[in-house]
Amino acid sequence: MTHLRSKRLPRPGHGRVVAAVIGLVAALSLGAVGEAKAAAPSSAASVPAGRFTDRAHGFASLAGGTTGGAGGKVVTVTDQASLARYAAAEEPYVIRVSGAIAVEPFGSDIVVTSNKTIIGVGDTGEIVHGELHLNPGTSNVIIRNLTIRDSAVEGNWDCKDTDFDGIQMDTVHHVWVDHNRFSNICDGQLDVRKDSEYVTVSYNRFENNNKTFGLGWTTNVKTQITIDHNLFARTKQRNPSVDNAAYAHLYNNYLTAQADPGDPVWTYGNWSRGRTRMVIENGYYRDVQHPYQADASAELVERGSILRNTTGRTDEWGAAFDPREFYDYRLDPAAAVPALVERFSGPQKRIGTTLHVPADYPTVQAAVDAVPDGNAVPVTIAIAPGTYRAKVFVPATKPNIVLQGTGQDRSDAVIVYDTPAAYGGSTGSATVRIAANDVTARNLTFSNDFDEAAHELSGEQALAMKTTGDRIVFEDTAFLGNQDTLMTDSPKLDVISRVYIRDSYIEGDVDFVYGRATTVIERSVIKALSRGSATNNGYITAASTWTGNPYGFLITKSKVVSDAPAGSFHLGRPWHPGGEPNAVAQVLFRETQLPAAIKASPWTDMSGFSWKDARFAEYRTYGPGAEVTADRPQMSDADAKTHTVAHYLKGTDDWAPHARR
Repeated sequence: MTHLRSKRLPRPGHGRVVAAVIGLVAALSLGAVGEAKAAAPSSAASVPAGRFTDRAHGFASLAGGTTGGAGGKVVTVTDQASLARYAAAEEPYVIRVSGAIAVEPFGSDIVVTSNKTIIGVGDTGEIVHGELHLNPGTSNVIIRNLTIRDSAVEGNWDCKDTDFDGIQMDTVHHVWVDHNRFSNICDGQLDVRKDSEYVTVSYNRFENNNKTFGLGWTTNVKTQITIDHNLFARTKQRNPSVDNAAYAHLYNNYLTAQADPGDPVWTYGNWSRGRTRMVIENGYYRDVQHPYQADASAELVERGSILRNTTGRTDEWGAAFDPREFYDYRLDPAAAVPALVERFSGPQKRIGTTLHVPADYPTVQAAVDAVPDGNAVPVTIAIAPGTYRAKVFVPATKPNIVLQGTGQDRSDAVIVYDTPAAYGGSTGSATVRIAANDVTARNLTFSNDFDEAAHELSGEQALAMKTTGDRIVFEDTAFLGNQDTLMTDSPKLDVISRVYIRDSYIEGDVDFVYGRATTVIERSVIKALSRGSATNNGYITAASTWTGNPYGFLITKSKVVSDAPAGSFHLGRPWHPGGEPNAVAQVLFRETQLPAAIKASPWTDMSGFSWKDARFAEYRTYGPGAEVTADRPQMSDADAKTHTVAHYLKGTDDWAPHARR
């Protein structure tokens, strides 16, 4: 079978919109559109980081990289006991923190062991009154998108008699701290101590504190750390203080509104201490005392920073090191740093869990299995280019999943199998089955490559996709097969499920778009494949719409193409599964181009049920296969007003996926 590569119909104004988006990206230096990457991080050099990429950059990307709980089960926690249990587990976990978790007793530790990702859900995840603590020997930890706050003791500004940090790590390696907010912590908001290595601290907000961010507590010179795009506001000292680090790379950080600027010594910005080698690039310092300083034994190279209303030391001596000898990175202009950091630092609603296939999970099914039952927040399964020959099932217990191909074209990532209905029934033949609600698939190809011409079987149906869930979206996808390529169904006859397919490609020969779900196919290409007959090559649709549902299939603003001879293909026939009389097909071809292969009488009977008893119609179809005859019901203008994309999809919850762009 053949596949038209990225054969989407042009969208009005699409070129102008893309150009505008690309211009905005360039102007703000926001990185590439579509930042999800499926490739594992390189051990030699990292790729420049996007604002929301879920791949570690900087030093945390080196020497094997930092992947956190990748490959482990995804869990969502809302209480201290669950967080503590999963964080301390031996096996890898991706732990999503939903809402605020108040830690008791006040100032207590949550121990985090190796191979963990702890990530806030949306921008609501909080750790209150407690510390995330990484003991010696811990490695491969990601902490993202959290607010860690309010462990300060009232009246105890210096906190010398407490050790209530926000995050503390001792003698660990490969840690990424990203997009968090730290506020009002007693002692250090973030302490990286005792020879910890391969650490990146990026896009965090450090606010309202005395001792903010310290590194060292060692005489050894081992630590490698990248510190970029962080906000330090209303903080007094350690912004950061870096003691005996082999390499400390600070770039595009924003220090402002320093607390207690009257302190002549212990109010400062960045400090290169001991034998630290520090490089500062394109930072922005506003209303700061001692913006950057260095011990006589340390080295500090600064270039490109902007200072506004600052006083005190700005030390620069020694050669330090060249960060680009270790990794690549994107350096934003210093003048843009305040706006960029204010906008993009701290917890973000758009940051969520992305499960990479095959980098994190070897198969698509393994990634689906990792998603927690009852999942309430979208989880993206990023599928790298490749051919995945395996079946996939998304059960009803796992809603809110996005299947996202990460290639340049939907043909780059193909999920394919070759089972016919003769071996397990039509449902068992499906390469992919989606039973869950609220599932979206983008930039992917789904295929059943069973070769019906090479086999003589009684059950040649071979589904590429079957859905029974509600609110299913396919964007820029392809469905490849022959008989029964795409089935959009519902759990039972009188339950209405809705499916929206846009900018996609569907091919087949017999009943290759069928089922009882309310289904809209918009701005897509449908290819009716020839079976070599001069008179009857097949049927595009076989709807089994419940009689109580006014909306079955709407194929609108699309294009039907075919390699079949003229007058040899039907638009559809009425399917009554098991002879069910209340399955009364409803199909409308609206404002869609039809090829010469379409019959002059395009609807036909099925299994003793007359097509004339079904709800078949056309509205403003055009092309060589479109004509008005007695056997081609035409919808009136009045009825067409209530048979739009919005009417088909609205339901009782006002679902409108077509309005998203």
